[in-house]
Amino acid sequence: MKAFVAGATGKTGRRIVAELVQRQIPVRALVRNLEKGREVLPESVELVVGDVLDPQRLPDAIADATVLLCATGAAPSFNPLQPYQVDYEGTKHLIAAAKAKQIEQFVLVSSLCVSQFFHPLNLFWLILYWKLQAEAALQASGLTYTIVRPGGLKEEDTPGGVVMAKADTLFDGSIPRTQVAQVCVESLFHTAAKNQILEIIAKPEVPAPSWDELFGRVAQPV
Repeated sequence: MKAFVAGATGKTGRRIVAELVQRQIPVRALVRNLEKGREVLPESVELVVGDVLDPQRLPDAIADATVLLCATGAAPSFNPLQPYQVDYEGTKHLIAAAKAKQIEQFVLVSSLCVSQFFHPLNLFWLILYWKLQAEAALQASGLTYTIVRPGGLKEEDTPGGVVMAKADTLFDGSIPRTQVAQVCVESLFHTAAKNQILEIIAKPEVPAPSWDELFGRVAQPV
């Protein structure tokens, strides 16, 4: 296994990279700024300069990676097109490149509540709406996928276990970014996570997760 990470220098992306490196999985990281990549990512990571909005270069950027993890996201901006461009068009470009390179699994970090059009976050240039469209594009692609929908993202690693549920089941809650990264990487090793939408939050009263149980529960038919 070799992982390609898009959004690798972002707050969640760099934690995904760290989790992969900790498991001794080779990583190829897409970065827009080489200096920043060298500053925030481990030395063992292969850095490739590129942008999800430049689709022509993405297949070469993926190179010999076998799985792809996407943690890109529109930054706060006064540009009303940014969520459309980054969260939707950028993800579609990655999907096309992943298909061309026969990627074995595509893990997409999305967001809780993407199906709620009237959610307050959609006041920020329809950011949840475009994440949902990206999810739909991935589901229709024919690629093996895992879509991870975390609740509110926390910087600090607070104690608590992961709560995982099926799509459109959880509507509030938060989770440390480190645990989001753990779920993304764990999904690569569990058949039950394939072609699933995983909604995740963390609660202090919940014990440390049994990954087999968590993924298995979500994969079970209703």
